[in-house]
Amino acid sequence: MRKSLYLATVALASIIALTAGQASAADGYKVVSGPGYLPDCFKSFPSSKFFQWPQRPGPYRIALVNGYVGNAWRIQMIKNAKAFAAEPGIKDQIKEFDVVSTGTDVAAQVAAVDNYINQGFDAILTDAVSPAGLAPVIRRANAAGVVLLNFDNRADSDKILQVNVDTFEMGRIQGRWIVDNVKPGGKILEVRGLSGTGADRDRSKGFHEVVEGSGKNYKIIQVFGNWDTGTSHKVTADAIAVEGHFDGVADQGGSDGALQALLDTHHPMIPIAGEGENAFNQMCAKYEPEGLKCLAVAAPPAISSVAIKAALSALQGKVMPQDIDMPLPVTTAPNFKEGVSFFPKLGGSFFVDNTYPACGVDQSAEDIMKQAI
Repeated sequence: MRKSLYLATVALASIIALTAGQASAADGYKVVSGPGYLPDCFKSFPSSKFFQWPQRPGPYRIALVNGYVGNAWRIQMIKNAKAFAAEPGIKDQIKEFDVVSTGTDVAAQVAAVDNYINQGFDAILTDAVSPAGLAPVIRRANAAGVVLLNFDNRADSDKILQVNVDTFEMGRIQGRWIVDNVKPGGKILEVRGLSGTGADRDRSKGFHEVVEGSGKNYKIIQVFGNWDTGTSHKVTADAIAVEGHFDGVADQGGSDGALQALLDTHHPMIPIAGEGENAFNQMCAKYEPEGLKCLAVAAPPAISSVAIKAALSALQGKVMPQDIDMPLPVTTAPNFKEGVSFFPKLGGSFFVDNTYPACGVDQSAEDIMKQAI
């Protein structure tokens, strides 16, 4: 009887220890106390836990499993990652860096992650196709001791590292600016991103939270532009053909396409909140004297480089925030200036706000764009 009671007590103590902070061996990491490594770079969201993996010797095999690749942001993001992985001081830490894009098929992304787990890769980076899409492989990655890190599109999990901007706040920033610049009762076109992704979901929620909460009775028309210039142009032009007139536009990405649609349809100049593409910023400066008013809030594609740096740090046994919060650069009229917020010699789709100095991430446009997809 005493032996049974003793064993039960030991088992209960083990359960308490696990729930109090020590992850099981199957998780591959420990939950530890902060602060984390390089807090100026890896700033934690307020509710973040802190993880620590056992230190392992390098160089490391790292994979990037991207989902959708059909817009300029994703292309630059991949090129950013490749340029960073080739930098002096970084390339010596990486034995192999592999990139694959799986499209919008959740099962394909999961299969690709599984493939890299089975190949024995040390870390796998993902840009999740859907918030819940990674659930089937999280346990398998953790059990294998693989550092699984998701960035850009939030995954609904606190069992993996994540590197993100505050996508809710991106929507709120656009929403606050629209409320400040569009008359009460006005009609607003919301050009959303890629349907089903966490970033689109959260940015739209943040936008509606502010605009609908303003009490100014705005009418919001939603379309999906896939964060792509061509698609944003088409859906904006179609919306104008149906609705006739808008009092403001909030576009998540491919914003130069939405602005060009306003120009092509001879729509009056109205406030437009967009993302920080080079062409959008340049157009904002060009047409400001004609009454155009703009805001650009950017999610820099260089977040992929920060993800690589975070994965390397985790593999080296550093204490890491589970949920890393990256800053959001914002430009508003009349601050769209050549040589600062746009560069005529760069391609129109290049994202200009694309550095993280606190993380040592500051690749030149030339180094980025010469990379192959």
